Amino acid sequence: MRFTNLLVNVAERYWLGLEEESGRHYVAIPVTSGAVDYNEYYAIDRATFDRFLLDPAAALDFVVRCRAREADDLLMIPPGWNRGVAS
Repeated sequence: MRFTNLLVNVAERYWLGLEEESGRHYVAIPVTSGAVDYNEYYAIDRATFDRFLLDPAAALDFVVRCRAREADDLLMIPPGWNRGVAS
């Protein structure tokens, strides 16, 4: 998978982007397991991506759900046994 960030929200710590190989859009958040820092990528459709670009508050609401693990069904890469926590 090749993830390309198209919008970076530094203050709220999330990214919106496009996975180049599949053409799917995503929201990414940073995660740490203590041993390694990485990103979790949550698939969103194009309409949601466009809405999040125009409405950062809606994007942040979704990011909060991702951090609380309430959107795990949208994870593009399943977490490993030592899943980290949102950082």
